[in-house]
Formats: sequence, C-alpha cells, structure tokens
Amino acid sequence: MSNQVENQVENQAEKQPETQTRSSSVERCLVFESGPLSLFMSTNYVIEMINGHSITPIPMIPPYIKGILNLRGQILPVVDIRLYMGYEEKEYTRQTCIIVLQVDSLSLGIIVDSVQQVIDIDLANVRSIPVKRQQKLLDGMVTLDDGRVLMSFDCKALVNDPC
Repeated sequence: MSNQVENQVENQAEKQPETQTRSSSVERCLVFESGPLSLFMSTNYVIEMINGHSITPIPMIPPYIKGILNLRGQILPVVDIRLYMGYEEKEYTRQTCIIVLQVDSLSLGIIVDSVQQVIDIDLANVRSIPVKRQQKLLDGMVTLDDGRVLMSFDCKALVNDPC
C-alpha cells in the first residue's frame, strides 16, 4: 500500500489543477495514523515516504527526536510523532513509515505508525477541536462521508515549536 500512496503523492502535481478547478478550498491530503489518532496533512508538505532507513541516534536530546537520517547526502532530523504528542513508545513494524517533509525552508522526517491513503479534503469542512486542552500539533478536525474523524496535523507548529 505504501507504493500506491507514494504514487498518489508523486502524481499530486498532475492532479492539482483539477482539484483547484473543483473548489479552491479542496486540498489533496495524506492520511496517516499515529498513536490512537487518524491524522491528515496537505501533500504540499510531503516530499517522500520511506521505510527501513537507519536512523543515527544523537545523545542528550529529547526522546521524541529519534536522531538523524542521511537521505541521499541530506541530513534530516527525525521526530517520532507518537512520542512528541505524549503517547507511549511502540515498537516499529513494517507499517511504520518516515514521512519526509519540507516546511518553509526546513526538511525533516516524522515517524508515523502507518500511512493510509491520499484523499481530497474540503478545508471548508475542517472544524476546530471542541476541547479546551488541544494537542499542540492538531489544528482542526473533519468528519469524512464514511464517518471517520480525521485530525488536521499542523506541520508549521511542529517546525516552530521551540522544544
């Protein structure tokens, strides 16, 4: 399924004009899971998805920063989103994936439990999270036609967090 999702992300550029024609608020999004949450983010931030890369640990950093990754000569920090959001650590499986992101001028990898699919989401349907204490990386939620609730993952908040 990962190759299928990668192909969908790679084909995003070709399909983007079609999406913009339908509605200016519809955006192509990557759906993934981390901890108990189903999340989505704009594919505009996604560079690629990789499995099985070796991460070099770095001493004296927070436990949610798993280390660095050498991706074709580019050194990227790698953040385990599950740990960052305060969920307990889980052993990595074949479904565990590193999503390489480009946010503003920063490239980084995020570890997620699994990548599900690429879908179009009408951003006009994204609502605020109805709780006082929100996760710092979540900036909204949307209910899909099939009843699933997805949380909006805020990539910029991750990059701008001083932790």
